[in-house]
Amino acid sequence: MCGIAGFIGTRRVSEETARDCLALMRRRGPDAFGLRRFTTSSGRHVLLLHSRLSIIDLDSRSDQPFNIQQSWMVLNGELYNYLEIKRRLAEAGISFHTRSDTEVFLAAICRDGWRVLDEAEGMWALAVYDELQEQLTLSRDRFGEKPLYVVRSPEGLYFGSEVKFLFALMGKVLPVNRQHVRRYLVNGYKALYKSEERFFEGLEEVPPAAVLRIEADGQETQSLYWVPSFRPDDSLTYEEAVAGVRARIIRSMDLRLRGDVPAAFLMSGGVDSNVLIGIAKRVFGYDVHGFTILTDDERYDEGQILDRSVAELGVRHTGLKADPTDYVNNMKLLVKYHDAPVSTISHYVQWLLMRAVHANGYKICLSGVGADELVSGYYDHYLMHLAEIRNLPEYASTREAWQQYVRPLVRNPYLRDADLFVHAPEFREHIFLNREEFSEYLTQPFSEPFQEHHYADSLLRNRMMNEMFVEATRVILHETDLNAMYFSIENRSPYLDRHLFEFCYSIPNRYLSRNGYNKVVLRDAARGLAPDCVLDERRKVGFNAPIHAFLDVHNPAVMEWLMEDSPVFDLLKRKKMLELLCTPQLANSASKFLFYFVNAKVFLEEFAG
Repeated sequence: MCGIAGFIGTRRVSEETARDCLALMRRRGPDAFGLRRFTTSSGRHVLLLHSRLSIIDLDSRSDQPFNIQQSWMVLNGELYNYLEIKRRLAEAGISFHTRSDTEVFLAAICRDGWRVLDEAEGMWALAVYDELQEQLTLSRDRFGEKPLYVVRSPEGLYFGSEVKFLFALMGKVLPVNRQHVRRYLVNGYKALYKSEERFFEGLEEVPPAAVLRIEADGQETQSLYWVPSFRPDDSLTYEEAVAGVRARIIRSMDLRLRGDVPAAFLMSGGVDSNVLIGIAKRVFGYDVHGFTILTDDERYDEGQILDRSVAELGVRHTGLKADPTDYVNNMKLLVKYHDAPVSTISHYVQWLLMRAVHANGYKICLSGVGADELVSGYYDHYLMHLAEIRNLPEYASTREAWQQYVRPLVRNPYLRDADLFVHAPEFREHIFLNREEFSEYLTQPFSEPFQEHHYADSLLRNRMMNEMFVEATRVILHETDLNAMYFSIENRSPYLDRHLFEFCYSIPNRYLSRNGYNKVVLRDAARGLAPDCVLDERRKVGFNAPIHAFLDVHNPAVMEWLMEDSPVFDLLKRKKMLELLCTPQLANSASKFLFYFVNAKVFLEEFAG
């Protein structure tokens, strides 16, 4: 895991500016730093910058920018199946001088061209400059695990792993996009990628699964090397579906446990993390060390089931209480590092957890990101499943199981109606909950219709893929990347595996929910690997916390800071915010809105003050 940045265009970035940018890249890669310049035949300038977090082949021979023949690469991420690709290339007569995945990746690109991305399994943001063709190519992994920002300006194109890297190279900060701040305040984190807008005007991203090529004259071409789809195999039996998921998640873990440094695991009492830990421990004999955020809030407390899981699996475990100490100063620090408001309070708490992982000496951690969107894990998925099987024989028993086992657990008022999507398949009000109410807090009302991308004709799978590629997973990956890299940690997500995804999206919908259980295929695939006490638990917890658990509104100094003059009150009505802050008991949606307010305040004061 590393940091990358660079430029192609008419300007020659000064040595001082380039070094200042490299200094900002230290958290992403504290182990080595590299800089390489090129000048094209027409006088245009190319700059590649790299900071290295050494994970595979710790020797300096694998430092970057990495060169093979006329090509130079800077890579942020991992090519997990590099050993398999290396064997293929070696059989074709190619020799290697390092043990790194970087050399394999670049050698494969040099030999096979960019079609090798179809074979590549990994997470990456990369840039390759071809001196012969005078061509810069940027690419990003399928799921968008690794960030890659770009800014197009009259002098050329800037790119980098973090927004601050681009600003350092440009020598200026882009104007804040206040409309996107309003979107965040009213619609929340699930709206952040529904448009191409970002928190700064003119800031863009290379899309996931994309290749962007910049020619010597500045002309650009962009293409996708992978497009997700739902292709159900109706001949698949349930037993084949379970066996297929089991084989592929084990293979994914095999690839993602590769490295020359040990890995930690982000652990909860839920299915997703326990499946990964069970595989690591029971299949690969890995010395697992799990890290967990603990809470006294009974709505999110998984202490008992977590203790049983730790004991049964025999893993080392570190539990960390969610500490409210110094919350305001920590938020200022975190928002500045993220170059954006933080999406949810759970990601603030995750940052605290990453601090503990770092303190224990780890440079890799594994997390269960993406499982819900892969095998159907949310309450609205169950209701959409009911809508899709309403004409099948199993509908009645599935609905009855939902009424008995699931409905008592559901807090969102819209999702307590079993027939919600039978009667209104287009209903989405549960996603932007209370947005009309929150719009009234704005000095200028904000409203935009809910939109979702069309990935599949299936109501359920289209919703799941919107969550995977737009609303949920993409946001989580952004936050997790920055939280981990703040402490120079590489986060790996085994559920975000191309072959696992494509198999799961070939499983017929009728297999996804049974007897009041979601993720039933994954649960059955993990029998004998993860503890039964976890696999048999219906309650979906996840980590959350009310804002008042961290924000002490009874502290006069805190209230004075919250209500002081600030650019945020150009967007929000100060009086209404004071009323909300003084409300003793807040609904979950109002607590989230208050968290958004704090983040927007810090962000605007840092970047637009």
